[in-house]
Amino acid sequence: MAQKPSIPKGTRDFNPGEVLKRNFIIQTISRQFERFGFQPIETPAMENMETLMGKYGAEGDRLIFKILNSGDFLKKIDRESLEQKDIVQITPLLSEKALRYDLTVPFARYVVMHQNEIDFPFKRYQIQPVWRADRPQRGRFREFYQCDADVVGAKGLVQELEFIQLYDRVFTDLGLPGVVIKVNHRKILSGIAEVIGAAQRLTDFTVALDKLDKIGPEKVRQEMIEKGISEGAVKRASALFELSGSTEAQLNILREFLSESPVGMQGISELELLISQTEALGMTGATCQIDITLARGLNYYTGAIFEVSAPPEIPMGSIGGGGRYDDLTGIFGLRDVSGVGISFGLDRIYLVMEELGLFPVALNQTVEVFCLNFGEQESRAALKLVMHLRDSGIPADLYPDPVKVAKQFKYADKRGFPYVILIGADELREGQFTVKDMKTGQQQTYAMEDWQTFAALLNA
Repeated sequence: MAQKPSIPKGTRDFNPGEVLKRNFIIQTISRQFERFGFQPIETPAMENMETLMGKYGAEGDRLIFKILNSGDFLKKIDRESLEQKDIVQITPLLSEKALRYDLTVPFARYVVMHQNEIDFPFKRYQIQPVWRADRPQRGRFREFYQCDADVVGAKGLVQELEFIQLYDRVFTDLGLPGVVIKVNHRKILSGIAEVIGAAQRLTDFTVALDKLDKIGPEKVRQEMIEKGISEGAVKRASALFELSGSTEAQLNILREFLSESPVGMQGISELELLISQTEALGMTGATCQIDITLARGLNYYTGAIFEVSAPPEIPMGSIGGGGRYDDLTGIFGLRDVSGVGISFGLDRIYLVMEELGLFPVALNQTVEVFCLNFGEQESRAALKLVMHLRDSGIPADLYPDPVKVAKQFKYADKRGFPYVILIGADELREGQFTVKDMKTGQQQTYAMEDWQTFAALLNA
């Protein structure tokens, strides 16, 4: 007996209904991307290992899926290295390529490779799958889609303001209520690390702080200490872990805490300007608020950072995030090209909308008109009618085999087709077709040559 097939943990199959819902989200996001002036690009699923490694910090590098070299992938490894199990030394010899971890680093590589072909500032969007060797759990997968928008070659605050507006418009368009766009600034985090005496441990500080909402304050403190940040430094920073109150109140506390840090004070100034101008523009549905514990653990962020929270009644974590990276392309040799970008978490947005019942009911009605099959001659006439309807922009289909009518009606009812067309022997002889409204049960007969009247009613 053949073994039942399976798929890797952290990956999924999608049925037709799920694909239609995912496409609804993708189309909504793409529509807003293009309204904001972004252009689409695509990059390969795999990148050269050196393109990805070292760009996401130690934890990110650990989660990159490596691809074994083709052929005899052990031939470059000597026996001593193999016996010592020196992973750092062995891995580059085993694998020269890897699956992309995100879309931002491949985008930076794209900009550098195509810098003479694109016009700056360059606004691009990209919707493709990425892979991470993470522990699968609800809302966290090993294969998932990212929906990214980035601008490179622009340093002004306008881009950050636009991205907040873009988030707001997308979630309003999706009909998703209660979304909160959290903002912070990496310069503020740098200032905090400087003031507490942990400037040399900035990456360890931000990586641990980024887990605050996942593992809680005590475990964050513990991780910071384990990473080499002194207990005194952690205790001093802990006062900011539960900062609350109005935007002005939080900024005043930060001004006092960071008064001796020029970089921290600069971050406060830039964040305050971003918040005030966002309030002046107004928003259509989402709300925007500062969150000093927001860190975005990736190393390449340098300025304002964003994270989008799902409605509070859905314990999902972030459904989007991003920020400014002033010199990401510098890792590939192209210096002084400022960038800022955001990402939408398609899979998590899907789960939130599914749980709240926000998808339009009509999404599953991919076929509007369905013709029954009564036999060879009848099906030829039905197919001709179906083609007329399709050419008029009406999704239509024909059952492929002349099986029992009851079975065909059962199929039509299960698929939720709104209208069923019958062309039996009598209709064929009279040059007619009968349309049954599956919701009301009412039937209407039309002459074959009068199909346009029926099409016009559907298109009205």
